[in-house]
Amino acid sequence: MGKSAGYFDRSGLPVARAGQTVGLLGGSFDPPHAGHVHISRHALRRFGLDALWWLVSPGNPLKTEGPAPLDRRMSACRAIMDHPKVIISDAESRLGTRYTAETLRALRRRYCGVNFVWIMGADNLASFHHWEQWRWIMENVPIAVLARPGDRTEARHSRAATQYRRAQLSGKDAKYLTKSRAPCWCFVNVPMVNLSSTQIRARGDWKR
Repeated sequence: MGKSAGYFDRSGLPVARAGQTVGLLGGSFDPPHAGHVHISRHALRRFGLDALWWLVSPGNPLKTEGPAPLDRRMSACRAIMDHPKVIISDAESRLGTRYTAETLRALRRRYCGVNFVWIMGADNLASFHHWEQWRWIMENVPIAVLARPGDRTEARHSRAATQYRRAQLSGKDAKYLTKSRAPCWCFVNVPMVNLSSTQIRARGDWKR
């Protein structure tokens, strides 16, 4: 699915049917790496997703320096992620959205009846309150947070986690997240690859 054009409509957006549950993993993917693949596979299994879309963003509004060209990052994503339930998408570029809240609104309008779940790492939860309209995201889309053991304190005590503590599902109930109404979020530990895009760029293995 990740490499087949047959799973996209004429506008270049992924195909999804009403009743399906789709996980959304957004980011610059500058570059994509084994950690992204690892998180995706665990998210599919732990949350029982029908599909997972990598939303390769045109750029990150929270970063001053722009990423590598979008087509190059898309190609790198397709090369590293090969799973029948994962789609690599430039939906944000096609929809003309810049912030996650805008993207989610646009997807919900376009895909009536599709249940979306936002997927992110614990580091994103720690800084989530800096995101544009972060409360709207929390209150309208279930959120799955994945972290490795020992890398949890800052995220668990973040502003978002604290304010929405009552909306948290335990990790053992992760399979119920997709059936829950927002606000609802779940924090699960997974054995993760100790790798980041920043580290790869610092080594010189990926040049913008």
